Amino acid sequence: MHTLIDTNIISELMRREPNAKVVAWAGEQPGFAVSVITLEELIFGLTQKALPLKRHWLDDFLSRHCEILSVTQPIALSGGTMRGAFAAKGITRQPYDMLIAATALLHKIPLATRNTADFEGCGIRLINPFLT
Repeated sequence: MHTLIDTNIISELMRREPNAKVVAWAGEQPGFAVSVITLEELIFGLTQKALPLKRHWLDDFLSRHCEILSVTQPIALSGGTMRGAFAAKGITRQPYDMLIAATALLHKIPLATRNTADFEGCGIRLINPFLT
């Protein structure tokens, strides 16, 4: 399966002048996986800001290059377990981030994100295309 990509990677690719490193990295990938969590975040932002051209770009990108991954019961259980374990150590993690991390963990795929610190310690391989 492909690399799971976070919201900030797709948002960067949508920009008028995206980061060259991110574009180069994306061009080397055979395809991507996207969590339904990421899909919700992207649609919310595009709808709130009334950006129909970017919505069209997103729909095309998703249909051509991405496999959409659902949040299943095992993913929810894993995400909750991770978030609870962090909380027990006094570390706050966001529920959406832990569901994305659990998706990568259970599908055994890396996660590409600019916000690697949000996912450190989750047992997944992280890729920051901004630094490649």
